[in-house]
Amino acid sequence: MEGKILAVNISEKKGVHKTPVEEGYFKVDHGLVGDAHAGNWHRQVSLLGIESMNKMKAIGIEGLCTGKFAENLTTEGIKLYELPVGTKLQIGDTIQEVTQIGKECHVGCAIFQQIGDCIMPREGIFTKVLKEGTVKPGDVIKVIE
Repeated sequence: MEGKILAVNISEKKGVHKTPVEEGYFKVDHGLVGDAHAGNWHRQVSLLGIESMNKMKAIGIEGLCTGKFAENLTTEGIKLYELPVGTKLQIGDTIQEVTQIGKECHVGCAIFQQIGDCIMPREGIFTKVLKEGTVKPGDVIKVIE
């Protein structure tokens, strides 16, 4: 199973949209360097597929772009939310392990406040970094186990 990275997104504060960067450096026991959600915990990196965003667009939500759901990595080609916890992914130079599928949407979620729904709690996933390195748009995502 293979997909690709469409965008690497970062924010300095929690609870805001993330903005795309040319590449990100992902550290073991940390996540995306410079991102507000990084740290030594199980939700170091957030991923959301463009396919999930397109579901929101299909119901008439406008103005959606990468980073709008506060995801670090916008992907294409893999149904992320169908991957079991523990799945290992090679993403660019990194190896990451799926640690959580979905999440509880926090009260201040900008998307939920704007449109009354958010796909991230249902279809976003979280990983921890096992091997550090860079990730950039166009990089391949491979399910390795």
